[in-house]
Amino acid sequence: MKIVILKENLKEGLNSVVRAVSENNNLPILKNILIKTFDNKIRITATNLELAITKNVSGKIVEEGSITVPFSVLNGIITNLDSEKVNLESKGDNLILKTDNYQAAIQSLNEEEFPIIPEIGNSEHHFKMDSGAFNDAVLKVVNCAQISEIRPEISGVLFDFQISSLKLVATDSFRLAEKTLFDKDYKANFPRGFKAIVPLKTIQEVPRILKGEEISVYFDSNQVLFKGDDLEIISRLIDGNYPDYEPIIPKNLATECVINRESFLNAVRLVSNFSGKINDVKIKSKDGKKVMEVSSSTQQLGENRYLVPIKAKGEDFEVVFNWRFLLDGLKSFDAEEILLGLNGDQRAAVIKSQKDFSYVYIAMPLKNS
Repeated sequence: MKIVILKENLKEGLNSVVRAVSENNNLPILKNILIKTFDNKIRITATNLELAITKNVSGKIVEEGSITVPFSVLNGIITNLDSEKVNLESKGDNLILKTDNYQAAIQSLNEEEFPIIPEIGNSEHHFKMDSGAFNDAVLKVVNCAQISEIRPEISGVLFDFQISSLKLVATDSFRLAEKTLFDKDYKANFPRGFKAIVPLKTIQEVPRILKGEEISVYFDSNQVLFKGDDLEIISRLIDGNYPDYEPIIPKNLATECVINRESFLNAVRLVSNFSGKINDVKIKSKDGKKVMEVSSSTQQLGENRYLVPIKAKGEDFEVVFNWRFLLDGLKSFDAEEILLGLNGDQRAAVIKSQKDFSYVYIAMPLKNS
């Protein structure tokens, strides 16, 4: 293999695949990336056996070929180079890297040593949509997922596809987010609906590296493929059934509060400085439900409170929440005003927009003390 590539193109390729590089000492080959010429492109691939990322970058191909090299060594060199062009050539067990004023010989391995990258079993059925809209949907829910060895089925994002709609759902048992995309938002040719759980570490990569292009998503019985113009992410799916979460979403509300989102955000940020070990903040109705008091206190730090105007109907309330969960929920909305729905201090609260019903955020209260 012999190629000439711009430093920025190579750096972009390395940044795209970095999260799939493994530090598994039992399988040192997983610390390597595969560089291969393919279809007049330079293809860079990394895998940890659960997730594989492939990025195609532009460059001049002098001789076809392939080689695997340690990611950390190559990335460290490219990060610190001051030359625009990089020459890469495989010679025996080495990758020779040259610029105008620098040369290195990096210990390498043949492609045969590198794990085989799996292919999706279904290459026909998929849904396709603008990556910006898809990434926005992912970012609205992904913070609610959490790696769990006890309950692996919640260690990812549920894709619930029902032909005319696609729901993305994530929960860590203390909060839940659901974003619905409708068939006007995407094109799909799946013959029937399905449910699949995409691992958290996989879905986090999609908005990070798949940007500014259309995205196609393929599923088979145990894998998912996210595909852009020059990038592919393929991953195993999580086995098991996702929890039946819909009964958690409140259908009736004892109290409904319409609140300026920025004011509520500022209040939570400010009073959280006095919160305790469980990140508790209290919200409480005052003055005939015209104002909501947001407060926190500890014996060591003191206390503080912030008043936020509200438009409320229903019962008075006094509820304690984890402020980090409240903040995550509020930041995921774009609306100027949000609706906070409550059912006392023990049952799930809901945050949603009055104008866009495609997204809901659920948070469980902490025990009121």
